[in-house]
Amino acid sequence: MTIRSCRYGIDIRFSPDHEFSVLAEALAGKFRASARFFKDAQMTLSFSGRLLSREEEDEVLDIISANTDIKILCIISRDEKMETMYRSIAEQALADMQKREGMFYRGTLAKRQILESDAGIVILGDVEPGARVTAGGSIVIVGTLYGSAHAGAFGDRNAFVAALSMQPGQLRIGDIEAKRQIICQESLSIKGPQIAVVDGRRIYLDPLADDAAGCIRFI
Repeated sequence: MTIRSCRYGIDIRFSPDHEFSVLAEALAGKFRASARFFKDAQMTLSFSGRLLSREEEDEVLDIISANTDIKILCIISRDEKMETMYRSIAEQALADMQKREGMFYRGTLAKRQILESDAGIVILGDVEPGARVTAGGSIVIVGTLYGSAHAGAFGDRNAFVAALSMQPGQLRIGDIEAKRQIICQESLSIKGPQIAVVDGRRIYLDPLADDAAGCIRFI
């Protein structure tokens, strides 16, 4: 069994020839020994070498939580097509978080819920109709945007909104508001994750990654 660090997080490669209980005990020892190295890192997690059940994945998460201060953002599948998409999302999100202090929110933002941050926001879930997200920096939604999103709320037109899918009730970046009908039409023509950016006096929707399909599990 090996633990490998990569640009977006860590990959744990499990031997297919040993009982999971034996591997879990060895994994706990490895993380205890390397806890100082990882410190308060925020990372994605992937598995290789063998297919884990949901219960085994949960046990791995418990081991990491008990032996380190690592915050696992999500579990990424090893499907190569899907990996392209989520690497793009992770790169956008982590780059923005490094520029300034940001907020992570895990779970779906339901109707009438409001989430606000002076910096950037990463949401691991959907933003449902009637929910509202406002950020001084960029907004990354690892899910679908149905509600309202306002990035660059203090006038930053360089901010962006990224999501796996966008059908927003309202979308603003800086002082520019998108026309809902145009954004929804553009969204339908784009397969995979999308990013909304300002160009001139208009918000445009572009693909965040080309050709992507697969699955991800949010923590």
